[in-house]
Amino acid sequence: MFDTATTALLRAILDEVCERVSHREIGARAHVASKILEAASRGEVSPEGLRQIGRDALSYAPTMWR
Repeated sequence: MFDTATTALLRAILDEVCERVSHREIGARAHVASKILEAASRGEVSPEGLRQIGRDALSYAPTMWR
C-alpha cells in the first residue's frame, strides 16, 4: 500500500508518539497506529501533521490504567 520510505516514516512517527507508552499497552499503540494509517491513506504525509494526529489519538487511546 505504501512505499518503503512512507512505511518507515509511519513507523518512526508511531514509535516517537508512543515512546512513553509501554509495549504491553497494545490497545493504545494499535489505536494510535490506526489513526496515523487513516491519515496517511487520506494523503497526509507531513511528519508534523502525522505527529499531531498521533498525539491526538494517544490522548483518546484505551489504556488499562484509566
